[in-house]
Amino acid sequence: MTITKSSPSKVATVLRVTSGNFMEMFDFFLFGFYATYIAKTFFPASDEFASLMLTFMTFGAGFLMRPLGAIILGAYVDRIGRRKGLIVTLALMAIGTMLIAFVPGYATIGYLAPFLVLVGRLLQGFSAGVELGGVSVYLSEMATPGRKGFYVSWQSASQQVAIIFAAALGYGLQVWLQPAQIADWGWRIPFFIGCMIVPVLFVIRRSLQETEEFLARKTKPNMREILRSMVDNWGLVVAGMMLVSMTTVSFYLITVYTPTFGKSVLKLSTTDALVVTFCIGISNFIWLPIMGALSDRIGRRPLLLVFTVLTILTAYPTLSWLVAAPSFERMLIVELWLSFLYASYNGAMVVALTEVMPVDVRTVGFSLAYSLATAIFGGFTPAIATGLIQMTGNKAAPGLWMSFAAICGLIATLVLYRKSGNQRTSAVKASA
Repeated sequence: MTITKSSPSKVATVLRVTSGNFMEMFDFFLFGFYATYIAKTFFPASDEFASLMLTFMTFGAGFLMRPLGAIILGAYVDRIGRRKGLIVTLALMAIGTMLIAFVPGYATIGYLAPFLVLVGRLLQGFSAGVELGGVSVYLSEMATPGRKGFYVSWQSASQQVAIIFAAALGYGLQVWLQPAQIADWGWRIPFFIGCMIVPVLFVIRRSLQETEEFLARKTKPNMREILRSMVDNWGLVVAGMMLVSMTTVSFYLITVYTPTFGKSVLKLSTTDALVVTFCIGISNFIWLPIMGALSDRIGRRPLLLVFTVLTILTAYPTLSWLVAAPSFERMLIVELWLSFLYASYNGAMVVALTEVMPVDVRTVGFSLAYSLATAIFGGFTPAIATGLIQMTGNKAAPGLWMSFAAICGLIATLVLYRKSGNQRTSAVKASA
């Protein structure tokens, strides 16, 4: 890589724009990791399965707000600007986090407790509906020529930093506090820390500059024009949604659901689950920019095809091998393999999605496709995985769900690249 004078400023810009991504995933991961404690605090039920399902359904409900946030906030970002939009999404995310952190439990305020937690999740979902799209588009527009894949990959890589930090924090709580203390009030501490980080992130994001590409546009579409474009390009949005399904299912399966899977299904220790999750975050963080950069060299299509096929062939067999004789070592091996599949695919997928969307509605198009995939596939992955295991009695059943999502990603790749094949791959490389 040739280092130019602008490199330091580019690095600083990437850090500033991805800071909100850190916050989003930090909160989402905490909700998944502390699901059993949240269930007992806000959703007490007659049995553990019902309580946990209520919690995961509330977690998933936030994703139902993503498409709405994608349309409303995405249109705002495409019309007003990338910088202002990213500040708004951070504010909404902060409000949702504070609600979950400070609301008293069911034993104190009754049904108002789960209602307020649901409101917090809905706000987070509404904000997240455009957060990923806004960040990805910003990185795409500020990237240096020929390196879009590498730059955009840091959108996902920043989320892994949040997972690493949250897992390390959770490990610290396991060491410092007794299990009863964590169940009673200790699980709230990471959420409090998240609230304390918010003011710092606001200061960081306010220093962002608008992208030159957006400023160079002579016309900005209004809401009616944006909605008309989405209707005209509905096929592209659906294909984009299917493309994202592989990413969102595998991500929530190996990160948010892994702690619950390790503790409740495999009956491993909390420490084992945390260490595995910590290693997943590191693995994702390493592979994402590598594969993003590789997609700049060989194109998006080859990576998308190879890793959807590998996922279809190996997701269920590897989980079957794990549940046949659960151990920390086996769980680590399997989860790192699934991490490699996810990061390799996602490193090419995110930048590909920014490239296939019309320029004038790039943020709302990206966000809508991503949000629909998360709402329909990824957000309910913990609940679907829990339900599949309960219904089938097969602890490896979540692997079938991941394979199904990979099939959707494979079909989408073939559809999006069907007309021009290698020609389109070359065009993508050239535009990057």
